[in-house]
Amino acid sequence: MRIDLKTIVAGALFGVAMSATPAAAQRINFALNWVAGGDHAPYFYALRQGWYREAGIDVEFEQSRGSAVSAQRTGAGTSQMGLSDMAVVLQARGRGAELVAVMNVYANSPQGMYWLNSSGIRSIRDLAGRRIGNPPGDAARAMWPALARANGIDPASVTWVNIDANAKLAALRARTIDATTSFYNLHHVFARELGADMGFLAWRDAGLNPYGNSIIANGAYLRANRERVAAFVRVTQRAFRACVDNPQPCVQALVDAQGGLRLDNEMTNWQLVTVLMSDETSRTRALGWHDDARMAADYRLVSEAVGIERPYNITDAYTNEFLDTNIRMTAVEQPRF
Repeated sequence: MRIDLKTIVAGALFGVAMSATPAAAQRINFALNWVAGGDHAPYFYALRQGWYREAGIDVEFEQSRGSAVSAQRTGAGTSQMGLSDMAVVLQARGRGAELVAVMNVYANSPQGMYWLNSSGIRSIRDLAGRRIGNPPGDAARAMWPALARANGIDPASVTWVNIDANAKLAALRARTIDATTSFYNLHHVFARELGADMGFLAWRDAGLNPYGNSIIANGAYLRANRERVAAFVRVTQRAFRACVDNPQPCVQALVDAQGGLRLDNEMTNWQLVTVLMSDETSRTRALGWHDDARMAADYRLVSEAVGIERPYNITDAYTNEFLDTNIRMTAVEQPRF
């Protein structure tokens, strides 16, 4: 048998290159805001495509149980980067957590209020004297005073019932609570379970539309690793737009990576996420852009609604410098259920 020396050398060099690539990649622990679902599909798509590795990043996605947890992990440096609701981030920064938002995901507030029409509730004003069920640390619960005041309701006129996030629907059906809140990307689950008896109000349609989830970085890590953060943002921004353009392979990457998820359910989840991503700024400036005026307004809102312990300059809490302004969001039609 004839042995080709060139083939042996080429194969050896290829093996060295492949083994060297993982060692050269720099680890980023990224704290998700919740258990992985359709709204997280672009991260897993970029991972499957090898885009993070090509950018020199070895990403480990860590699941959390709420924005408060992901913000805490990122602020403490346990995770170098994470995903968290901006209202939570702004409040955490006031408590000393050095967090910097580097890319917005939810340009529109994902918060929605749900109730049973058969309970007699027809509008947000009818919630006065009722029981709202949410986890104690839920971001919507913290921002309720602002929503209530925007609609002429005394924030103290409702009773809060502590329930686990996964028990919201059951508690609503059992009528142990009168209303609850949920992110819009789970709207199809409420619609499926409650049918025609579902009452719903999107906070963005009720006078309160702060930024929702944003990608954040630990401040100290950002200062020491600007190129690494920039690479993560570029890849992730690219992945989000790719998933808007062609969602099926994107969501399939998520389902394949996470056991127990159904493709059809997560496809609907993702479709609802695109509604939250699309606004004039994301369509004209860049996908992921934080608007200066809106961020200033959100800072005032959080300060007035829940308080900021140590005031700071809001411009220190976010940056748009890593975004590719050629990558923009598209207009999205809101699905009907």
